[in-house]
Amino acid sequence: MNSKSLKSVLILTAVLASASAAYASSHGSAPMIKDDAKKEMPMAASAEMAEGEIRKVDMDNKKITLKHGEIKNLDMPGMTMVFQVKDAALLEKAKVGDKVRFKAEKSGGALVVTDMQPAK
Repeated sequence: MNSKSLKSVLILTAVLASASAAYASSHGSAPMIKDDAKKEMPMAASAEMAEGEIRKVDMDNKKITLKHGEIKNLDMPGMTMVFQVKDAALLEKAKVGDKVRFKAEKSGGALVVTDMQPAK
């Protein structure tokens, strides 16, 4: 099983387990999942932030070029590439050379940065 299929199975399992627990709770039964098991379930991969370095900022076209590490939720290895940004405000303080942490997702066939903050 490739990593993309495994990730899909894990996410589906987490969603179904949560739905089962919610159903059991709403019908007067004890939750079917113990608290320890809930803690070990994978969170949605989109919650993870990738690390990168700003290479170019294009305010006019709402785009940013990032040299980034692995982006797990997109199953993407590290590389340098151009992203669209969801909100131009993300680019207001962005400067070439800045180290950042960011979230990206596929939207309408494009890769879009949805959140970005200075790396610590």
